[in-house]
Amino acid sequence: MKQFNVGVIGATGMVGQRFMLLLENHPWFNVKVLAASARSAGKTYPQAVGEKWAFDCPIPEKYLNMKVLDAESDVDEIAGSVDFVFCAVNMDKAKIKALEETYAKKEVPVVSNNSAHRFTVDVPMVIPEINPEHIQVIAAQKARLGTKRGFIAVKSNCSLQSYVPLLHPLKGYGIQQAAVCTYQAISGAGKTFTTMPEIVDNVIPYIGGEEEKSEKEPLKIWGEIQNGEIVSATSPAITAQCLRVPVSDGHTAAVFVRFENKPSKEDILSAWQNFKGVPQELNLPSAPKQFIRYFEEDNRPQAKLDRMEGNGMSVTAGRLREDSVYDYKFIGLSHNTLRGAAGGAVLLAELLAAKGYFD
Repeated sequence: MKQFNVGVIGATGMVGQRFMLLLENHPWFNVKVLAASARSAGKTYPQAVGEKWAFDCPIPEKYLNMKVLDAESDVDEIAGSVDFVFCAVNMDKAKIKALEETYAKKEVPVVSNNSAHRFTVDVPMVIPEINPEHIQVIAAQKARLGTKRGFIAVKSNCSLQSYVPLLHPLKGYGIQQAAVCTYQAISGAGKTFTTMPEIVDNVIPYIGGEEEKSEKEPLKIWGEIQNGEIVSATSPAITAQCLRVPVSDGHTAAVFVRFENKPSKEDILSAWQNFKGVPQELNLPSAPKQFIRYFEEDNRPQAKLDRMEGNGMSVTAGRLREDSVYDYKFIGLSHNTLRGAAGGAVLLAELLAAKGYFD
């Protein structure tokens, strides 16, 4: 695979910082440009980040002398220096949509961690193991934008990582309904215990917009391309409640599911154990060899268990039990929220690179 020069838009934020770590020694992607808001422009990366550096490890040496550009004013300079960009900015949603389309129209592919374009009908929202075929809609998006290379592709909301990968291998049994309660780590809000002291010894039972995303985004992921648009699936019916909990990394979900054709417990465990996707088949650099892992109750998943190999999304299931109201209930855990967020976008970029979308 050829080397691609990439830019990180929003490099000073928490997800942007995670991109920097994941890309430090990436075999395909070379970080060429860093960009952030006007207040960071002209500073070296350490100067721009300052005390906001969120990780225990130091800023990698390769970034110490890199100057930060203005993501909005320096578009032409950035576009002339990179093959594509990652985008993880903290802005008004309308401004994010406009910014990402500006880069796309400058013939720069955008791999976005933001939510702004997740329901733009010709923008693929991809979990690479689940719906890689959705990248085919990019051709229609380019036609709309009038571009040859430029396009936008996005990853899904972090909350989905704890349960959608576990439901997907079971769709053949006809999932009718799923009730999900997510217990979401503070890194999903771009926070640490230092910057979010109110979460200590506390649970915040509402995260604005999160329940709607958790209910609707899976249906787009399970949708189909029709006439150059992604049409969302109409089932299963998902109801979600999302809580912020005092955990540093790793979203957990309690999942209740009802099937049209109820599988046995052995059927479910076999489906999870044997599931592999296109990233595993292509042996993409960030793809975990085992996408889903299962533990019985004595080794139930919890945030500090983590650390499956690979930097893309991976998930642990646990405590699969029959339920008196639904058919089954189980616990799901996405591994390290930030690695899953930025890592899911990096894996998506690897898929796009392998399929020739950056050429």
